[in-house]
Amino acid sequence: MSVMRRILHVDLDAFFCSVEELLHPELRGVPFVVGGAPEGRGVVSSASYAARAFGIHSAMPTAIALRRCPGLKVVSSPHTHYREFSRRVMAILHDSAPLVEQLSIDEAFLDASDDPRPGEEIAAAIKARIRDEVSLPTSWGIASNKLVAKIATEVGKPDGLIAVPAGGEAAFLAPLPVGMLWGVGPKTQERLEDEGIRTIGDLAQIPTERLRSLFGQHGLELASKAMGKDDREIVAGHIPRSISSEHTFSRDQSSGHVITQQLMSLSEDVGSRLRKQSLAARTIRIKLRWPDFRTQSKQRRLEHATQVDTEIFQAAEILLEQVWQEGQPIRLIGVGCADLCEPIRQLNMFDQSWQQDERLMRALDRIRDRYGFDAVQRGMKKSHRRNHEETHPGKDEHGSWEA
Repeated sequence: MSVMRRILHVDLDAFFCSVEELLHPELRGVPFVVGGAPEGRGVVSSASYAARAFGIHSAMPTAIALRRCPGLKVVSSPHTHYREFSRRVMAILHDSAPLVEQLSIDEAFLDASDDPRPGEEIAAAIKARIRDEVSLPTSWGIASNKLVAKIATEVGKPDGLIAVPAGGEAAFLAPLPVGMLWGVGPKTQERLEDEGIRTIGDLAQIPTERLRSLFGQHGLELASKAMGKDDREIVAGHIPRSISSEHTFSRDQSSGHVITQQLMSLSEDVGSRLRKQSLAARTIRIKLRWPDFRTQSKQRRLEHATQVDTEIFQAAEILLEQVWQEGQPIRLIGVGCADLCEPIRQLNMFDQSWQQDERLMRALDRIRDRYGFDAVQRGMKKSHRRNHEETHPGKDEHGSWEA
């Protein structure tokens, strides 16, 4: 007899803002956002629920958020605080369920199929423990699969807990807007609405062949999801698909020195995050956004996986030279890593340079963990822009950016 799956999904409500309210109680009930300064073309990372009442949301330019709410407070904090609170919450989750799949700093799936208690009882107990030990609010969804559990969490926010009984997945989804379904982006939603499909229930009533004619294979997947079907397993120790960091210049930037210095800073940030997760990357990417908001990306596959700042930078600089002309203004620049894996290094017994560089990187990581990322910056040699093809060969590839 097979065990009925019991999947729990948890999301920390307005995580960055909840941490700030915990550290600064005077912010409670006040419209505020965590994000970049408006004069620096900053964007909102997280909005408090008081700010959301003004239509403010994440990824919105801070300048627009301030126009919607003139009294809005803008908070900018080091991510060290957020990582520590996330670590404490994730430790509770791992202590509460045998299988945990962390999706991001503030979100995870748990498989509690072997626990004899009802799913809502399990979630309520973990929810209370997080509130008592970490003082953060969470929202929970419980269902027989990941798809429905995650949507249940969204429906119950903030501070909610919704359990969908096995066999009731399609009925639960039916009245919800079709845009809540995974795989339905703005363009797909627009096409569906043109067909008169506005709810997930509407979508579930459309013949499969009609969806196939509209969206191809993706249409078949949508039909299955609309019925609440999802057989994906919980993946413990989930490895992210990519790690990236980007910077928007306060004014369009055309100085080669400034752009290259920023490229190095972003490479160091990405390298540091790789090392903290004990990962290395086989593919390096750059992302450029021009003043007219066109975005261009390019990637390069390395001969060996790396987590070394200078190697990430060297590959990124080669890509920059291929897509950017000296004097051409840039609005945004980003560096990313993909094809992540465990770090493995083949070393020449007489070559100690990599070990020395690793010791330096670890020392820099410790300083930045304690005093912030900007506490120390690697200097740029005037002759650093050189032909890297001889020292760091690789294969060029065009590809899309994954943040």
